Amino acid sequence: MNSRPSDFDLKAFLHRFGLFIYTGDPEGDLLLIEDEIRELYELNVIDKEEFMEAMSAVRSRRKADDR
Repeated sequence: MNSRPSDFDLKAFLHRFGLFIYTGDPEGDLLLIEDEIRELYELNVIDKEEFMEAMSAVRSRRKADDR
């Protein structure tokens, strides 16, 4: 992982797989994004490094939203 979690673009990452998530609720969006990332990993669409980087970005975004 060469970049900081805050540099990871979750939307661009999901768009690579044709996934678009926007509910109008930031916390709800993060929950759905996390589910999609887990599913991509479980289906072996992404490798462990991408999974870890994406999940780190989700956690980072949650912390930023909690402030």
